[in-house]
Amino acid sequence: MTATTTAETPITPQGHPQRWLILGVICLAQLTVLLDNTVLNVAIPSLTEELDASTADIQWMINAYSLVQSGLLLTAGSASDRYGRKKMLTAGLALFGIGSLVAGLAQSSAQLIAARAGMGIGGALLITTTLAVVVQIFDDSERMKAIGLWSTVNSLGFALGPLMGGVMLNHFWWGAIFLINIPVVLLALAAVIKLVPESKNPQGDRPDLLGALLSTIGMASVVYAIISGPEHGWTSTQVLVAAAVGVVVLGAFVFWELRIPYPMLDMHFFRNQRFIGAVAGAILVAFGMGGSLFLLTQHLQFVLGYEPLEAGLRTAPMAVTVVVLNLTGLGARLLKRTSTPATIAIGMTLLSAGLAGIALLGGDNYAGMLTGLIVMGAGIALAMPAMANAIMSAIPPEKAGVGAGVNGTLAEFGNGLGVAVLGAVLNSRFASLVTVSAVSLPAALAAAGSDAERTKIADAFSSGLETSQLVGAVAVLLGGLLAAALLKRAERADSARTDPATASA
Repeated sequence: MTATTTAETPITPQGHPQRWLILGVICLAQLTVLLDNTVLNVAIPSLTEELDASTADIQWMINAYSLVQSGLLLTAGSASDRYGRKKMLTAGLALFGIGSLVAGLAQSSAQLIAARAGMGIGGALLITTTLAVVVQIFDDSERMKAIGLWSTVNSLGFALGPLMGGVMLNHFWWGAIFLINIPVVLLALAAVIKLVPESKNPQGDRPDLLGALLSTIGMASVVYAIISGPEHGWTSTQVLVAAAVGVVVLGAFVFWELRIPYPMLDMHFFRNQRFIGAVAGAILVAFGMGGSLFLLTQHLQFVLGYEPLEAGLRTAPMAVTVVVLNLTGLGARLLKRTSTPATIAIGMTLLSAGLAGIALLGGDNYAGMLTGLIVMGAGIALAMPAMANAIMSAIPPEKAGVGAGVNGTLAEFGNGLGVAVLGAVLNSRFASLVTVSAVSLPAALAAAGSDAERTKIADAFSSGLETSQLVGAVAVLLGGLLAAALLKRAERADSARTDPATASA
């Protein structure tokens, strides 16, 4: 059974007649949301001065957006399936625009935090509905290329956020970084209303309100623990309580979903080998990206001595590589010539090789790191769209919104897991080489009593970075090969079921 669409804009077997124009509109909306994940970081000094914001205020200004967004991804995806993806996309844009207006005109820290939370609700609706609409309007022959272009926006958001924020702050006051969203939102709203066809689950499943509540609380708690870990310590009461609440509530969510006739997330998806392989791979791609970027930021600033904006510019080649390769459709062409498992295996191998290259070649100069960044970008360009396509292909079309919610949730979880695991490896290696009581490299260097001691501390930190990057490379390689093997096995099982000759053989 396929999703229903409006009579005015029927979807043909070849896809919607205006599908590429609609994709451009969707990518514009997606980019606006992703920019706001990083754009606020460069405004921290201005906010501290003009709003008299404390460190805790700044933390909540940044985290309110990501916490609300990640907590609501599954709920937003389910709502779009039930009530209509066009409706939810329109509602997401409207909420995001209103939140941006309130944020830009905020006169206190509390107002800005509340506005960021409202923007997070809109962001969750946008992230899930955009991918669901892509799945609906493109047929199998073009879907991989379309998802590749959609995923390119993730890399653009990462690269452009700090740069756009810096440019805006050089010419305007801090509120302009939010108000610039409004004309983009208005343009996207007009285009969505005019162009995007409505689609939803024709079965009209009744809403799973308790499941929505449990998934939101559980995911927000887990993400909060991951966000708070590096600052407060992974064994602190604050982090452990949040993690425990998240695990217990998500366990209750699974228990509930298995026992109701209309679950928000059908747990039987996890019996599908293709879905399991795609899930494993998606977590590991995000693990490699999140963990490596966490380490790269420290490497560029603490070891190579770059300022924050300079460090941001020097990570851009990875994002540029992703953008260029996805725009050329390399991943889609490779998928057609080989298979999804092969494309994922090649991509994850390149991502692993890039991480290893940064560890072995970029220890004391940027030239060596540059090679690793480009190779990582090539791996991400191949693996990420193939992984997203595999997840969406394993879920029935009428549940496309939930599938997009799963994809977004896995990205959040993988990013946090990468920071947690590789950060712990870094700290463990650093502590084993030098005995310091400080909790960061700058503090340890400041407390050192001599140049020789400072050199020893800096060398220990560099060694810790190298070790953690190599651990990340091995984890990504092994996990990527495992995901590819699971997907290959699933493809063989599907082929055996559909081909009697193969089955009898």
